[in-house]
Amino acid sequence: MEIRRSPFTGEHALVSPHRLSRPWQPEDFCPFCPGAPETGHGWDVLLLPNRYPVVTRSPPSPTQEELFGAEEAYGQAYVLVETPQHDVDDLSDLPLRQIEKVLRLVIKTQKEAEEDPRAIYFLFFRNKGREIGVSLTHPHSQIYVLPLVPTRVAVEMQYSETWYKERGRCLHCDVVAGETRRVVHHNEHWKSFVPYYARWPHEVHIYPKTHRSALTELTDVEVTTLADALKCTLCGIKNVLGKPMPYILVLHQAPLRQRAPHYHLHFEIYGMYRPDGRLKYAAGAELGASLYTLDTTPEETAERLRKAVAGCVTASGGSSR
Repeated sequence: MEIRRSPFTGEHALVSPHRLSRPWQPEDFCPFCPGAPETGHGWDVLLLPNRYPVVTRSPPSPTQEELFGAEEAYGQAYVLVETPQHDVDDLSDLPLRQIEKVLRLVIKTQKEAEEDPRAIYFLFFRNKGREIGVSLTHPHSQIYVLPLVPTRVAVEMQYSETWYKERGRCLHCDVVAGETRRVVHHNEHWKSFVPYYARWPHEVHIYPKTHRSALTELTDVEVTTLADALKCTLCGIKNVLGKPMPYILVLHQAPLRQRAPHYHLHFEIYGMYRPDGRLKYAAGAELGASLYTLDTTPEETAERLRKAVAGCVTASGGSSR
């Protein structure tokens, strides 16, 4: 177990060969259901240490080679079980209060991670769908507490800082305020939209309307309205094609203990079905050259998702708590 770095791009690989032994979804047992050996009873949301972690508090010494860089895979890896209910398709199917409980547990865990001086970045993410390799279908998300800033976030911060130095304004704030054509859903404190620069067929970003650089900066009411933004947006993604969509959700934010006037926290959601309902694969141009191809336009995608979200709100009688 170690973290290796490319000398050409600076990108990191979390080398964790022990994860090959992690089980696929058992037919007659779920380790995340109440009463399982790790879970017990009497909980609404539950944070568990990942049994097959990519980072650990006691990592082995990394491999050293003259040409390459590697570092200890220090950190923590968690699974956040979002509900005791097993047969729930998606986070959007949970009540708003339950989604809010999930978010508050994430924030609590991040505050605890801030106490560790070796912890640099808090990565919260959610994978949904067997089609993209989810091995356990019980609703859950994951947390990695890392000793480094992920490359994609570091690049975003670099471009955002350049904009801030040149103009004295946050680039993200400018995008959120100016985005009107591709809005999918918004409430008092949050806006979700298909980005102009989308790479995936049903990609949606969710931003706070007020500048916040980290999840721990959110007010109580912003956490509550974030639950609404997530529920409505994910419901639209689920229903837009008439069948549940596999997706990846990732939180981008500033490094731990860093308040960044130039960097704005946001959630990125990558819906993996193309408009025709077939799975989008990252192939030669995407993986080999970082040139993503879309079979539609972000404007068309936003229109479809907007209608789907409107149907979700109507069907539920509004975003009631």
